[in-house]
Amino acid sequence: MKYFNKILIANRGEIAIRVMRACRELGIETVAIYSEPDKNSLHVKYADEAYLVGEAHPSKSYLNKDKIIKTALQSGAEAIHPGYGFLAENSEFAKLCEEEGITFIGPSWKCIEEMGSKLGSKHMMEKAGVPVLPYTPDGVTSVDDAKKIAGNIGYPVIVKASAGGGGIGMQIVESEAELEEAIEKGMRIAKSAFGDSTVFIEKYLVKPRHIEFQVLCDQQGNRVHLYDRECSIQRRHQKLVEEAPCPIMTDELREKMSQSALKVAEVSGYYNAGTVEFLYSDGEYYFMEMNTRLQVEHTVTEMITGIDLVRQQIKVAAGEELSLSQEDINLHGHAIECRINAEDPLNNFTADPGKIVRYRSPGGPGIRVDSGIHMGYSIPPMYDSMISKLCSWGVDRQESIERMRRAIYEYVILGVRTTLPLHHAIMNNKEFVAGNTHTHFLKEEHIKNSLGRYLREEETRMQNLAESLRHGKEAAAITAAVNVYIQSQKNNS
Repeated sequence: MKYFNKILIANRGEIAIRVMRACRELGIETVAIYSEPDKNSLHVKYADEAYLVGEAHPSKSYLNKDKIIKTALQSGAEAIHPGYGFLAENSEFAKLCEEEGITFIGPSWKCIEEMGSKLGSKHMMEKAGVPVLPYTPDGVTSVDDAKKIAGNIGYPVIVKASAGGGGIGMQIVESEAELEEAIEKGMRIAKSAFGDSTVFIEKYLVKPRHIEFQVLCDQQGNRVHLYDRECSIQRRHQKLVEEAPCPIMTDELREKMSQSALKVAEVSGYYNAGTVEFLYSDGEYYFMEMNTRLQVEHTVTEMITGIDLVRQQIKVAAGEELSLSQEDINLHGHAIECRINAEDPLNNFTADPGKIVRYRSPGGPGIRVDSGIHMGYSIPPMYDSMISKLCSWGVDRQESIERMRRAIYEYVILGVRTTLPLHHAIMNNKEFVAGNTHTHFLKEEHIKNSLGRYLREEETRMQNLAESLRHGKEAAAITAAVNVYIQSQKNNS
């Protein structure tokens, strides 16, 4: 059955290619959109059709709602898949699609709007009996009132933007003396990033685990979960390593948390693929938010369940009833995803765009690479720094870690700094191997020390790589890139 004849993918890079792959398997034609610097990108070449939608800045291209809608109508696309980021959780865009008779592959615009408010969704979940952390029920309007509320909640607290996501604008506050500045800064960032300056205060857990549940719901009211993921290893409140299932999950805890996740989907009237995120500490879990879209880390769920989430998204959007019952969904093995970002992990994760002068992706048993890059590709500076997702699967967590170590060793990206050395350090860290992770894991001394050790190994490995390539036609460029990288790591260590 062909669910749509043509789908426009309102995104770029690896996620655009991921969606296009599912479409190709289903016999659906694909339409790519691109900005001026992306004209030679892989997602443009992979699609059946491609249209320029604007200049480099996202506001003039990938966030240009009217232009994207116009392109969909011009190309004859019947549906739009937003991927993640950009317009994926923009209720106005989803509403525009509906008004123009274009199917938005995701939940309803109203659901996006309601769940996009952290405050509004907390109110909804609290009424439904889903556990939430102590918080201010309304946006902060008075610093004096905020100080009283924070005092009642108990420090530390965290100031959060009600709108948006990705950890943007979050301010951790240890004492009353820090609160006023944190609120003012949070409001400025929220206004700039989301157009809504509303912030609220929530109890801050010092070393929680970040555990989430993948849900899949159809428009007829059927709902299933596809198990749990652990996403505790983060930098600046943004995930770096994800794994499925959560290594500390028990049958009893999974039953409780999965039922809460399905309750979230039920009370919000959710359909399509979505993720319910929780914080877990000292045996208790708390609803944090719902991501009303496909997650970056959907890959690990696919690897442990064998279910293609993008294919399921397309079917649900076409109005098909879920063909899966909860009993049909089985957990098999363990999967890990490492986000490969063009960043310098020793320089506060500063983005490092530039030209990739040597690229070789890993392979072998249990390895999956979702990537939108290639040798000679120039990483533009105005978009997200994630350039690839490296995933491993094993019959158990230990085998998945072992395969990830091998894959990281095989992965060659020269010309820009990446998070590969950091991921190697994490995979060899005894606390990670034991499953002892939390959201401040990267601030611990043991991970800093293991990263330093690995960088010395990496220096030798890349010197050997450069030597082996010295006689090739690209030897000069590769050698120069390696030397620059090695020197930069010496300077930062």
